Amino acid sequence: MIDSQKNIALGSIEEVVVEEGLIVLNKNHDHRSPILIEHEIDHTYIQFHFCLRGEVQFGFNNGAYQFPIQSDTSLLLYNPQRELPIRATLQPHSWLVSILISIKKFHGLFSQEANQILFLNDENKEKKYYKDRPLSPMMAVVLSQISKKQIHSSVESLYLKGKVFELMSLYFNRNEEANVEQCPFLTDEDNVRRIRNAKDIMISRMSEPPSLQDLADEIGLSLKKLKEGFKQVYGNSVYGFLFDYKMEMARKMLSSGNLNVNEVGLRVGYSTASHFITAFKKKYNTTPKKYLMSLTS
Repeated sequence: MIDSQKNIALGSIEEVVVEEGLIVLNKNHDHRSPILIEHEIDHTYIQFHFCLRGEVQFGFNNGAYQFPIQSDTSLLLYNPQRELPIRATLQPHSWLVSILISIKKFHGLFSQEANQILFLNDENKEKKYYKDRPLSPMMAVVLSQISKKQIHSSVESLYLKGKVFELMSLYFNRNEEANVEQCPFLTDEDNVRRIRNAKDIMISRMSEPPSLQDLADEIGLSLKKLKEGFKQVYGNSVYGFLFDYKMEMARKMLSSGNLNVNEVGLRVGYSTASHFITAFKKKYNTTPKKYLMSLTS
């Protein structure tokens, strides 16, 4: 338990009060030893914690209960019945960004859609709610921009407020998983197996992917069924899925720091750096170089 780790040093975390009811916390921990971060927060706040790198372990009830989150994972905490002070151990080379929003302000953001947010609906609004989920690539980029803000202090609050709202829109804009009852194609296990095989083929050959017709022939489906089935199973077109996959792989390779921009581009199938840069910017609205700078500055 955290309380038993007496040798863990107590660290500090950057705090920016954007406005009343909205706080941004940021800690990029690059040292070789774990540190303990503590921050008091009352029960009127919803906590969003985002681990961009490494591992962070949250402790509750004086260390009796612990909740670890890994790299590229988020943790939402809300308990209107009791205080949830932040007590988190950051492992070496970890990066944590936290957004604390008062329930009053949060309701204001979703006043018309509150019932669509699970823990805001009438049945659950007085109950505790904990939820961990993976970060999307777009969320990771916005979090990096929040953490590595390079703007004049006079517009810092405005910038952070806009980025937090952008982050919230990305966090809650999750497509519902396909409803099998509404998709007859998905009730055929053989069809689903063939579509999953198509996905695996595209990933394994992402540097030189086959044409749609060649892919359809290889998995034994008509071109029409390939297109329709892939959309139903994965919520995207074949090449749209491949593009998103390649960009996510590229982002993770860049974040690792082991490869330069040209090398990453070649790994995900772009023969020229300019084509890779254009694709990356189309996906994340920033260049690979600027993304790298946001991680190291």
